[in-house]
Amino acid sequence: MGSKLIWYGHATLGLETGGYRLLVDPYFSGNPAAPISAERVQADFILVSHGHGDHVGDTVEIAKRTGAMVVSNYEIAGWMESKGVKTHGQHLGGGHWHEFGYLKLTFAIHGSMLPDGSYGGNPAGFLLSTLDGEKIYMACDTGLFGDMRLIGEEGIDLAVLPIGDNYTMGPDDALRAVKLIRPKHVIPIHYNTWDLISQNADAWASRVEAETTAKVHVLKPGEGFAL
Repeated sequence: MGSKLIWYGHATLGLETGGYRLLVDPYFSGNPAAPISAERVQADFILVSHGHGDHVGDTVEIAKRTGAMVVSNYEIAGWMESKGVKTHGQHLGGGHWHEFGYLKLTFAIHGSMLPDGSYGGNPAGFLLSTLDGEKIYMACDTGLFGDMRLIGEEGIDLAVLPIGDNYTMGPDDALRAVKLIRPKHVIPIHYNTWDLISQNADAWASRVEAETTAKVHVLKPGEGFAL
């Protein structure tokens, strides 16, 4: 049937796949780009890439309201469990068959302190093999790293990459990332939330399509792309 990815602004994603609803880094409250409120979204699973407040976001509140299971690294999973939500802890390089597909945590170059100052473990990206055989790589907050080439060897149908600079890859390094990963489709995220990470995504898309075989889909917050 295929998967559908929705961008809710900043780094917040919705993913409908295999009959399940996933949220990734659900930052709605306080997110100036969010098109809807945390009270309106539904989820069966919530993926949290690292501990920063603009990624942990509304995870606890949404998980308690919907009964969603939170999937993250072991440290964040433990922190979430102490808040009274269901969790599944993994770690970098480790994969697990969930109801929605096979999810592996990938390397990411970033930090991960939790909002209350607790240790948030290692930041991660997500490599999902869906029940329909699609490969979706959500890099989450990261700088460029050479092992993106190894991720690309999986045969990536869709890569979701940050382009905002300052906290993550900027446009130049994100273009280099596309060349390493060689995905069929790319969606840029983590830009224009604030002036500090303001970028021209359309200009970046033109560069990517001129220098690679990837098709770029520049979404507005609330828009989706179906594989």
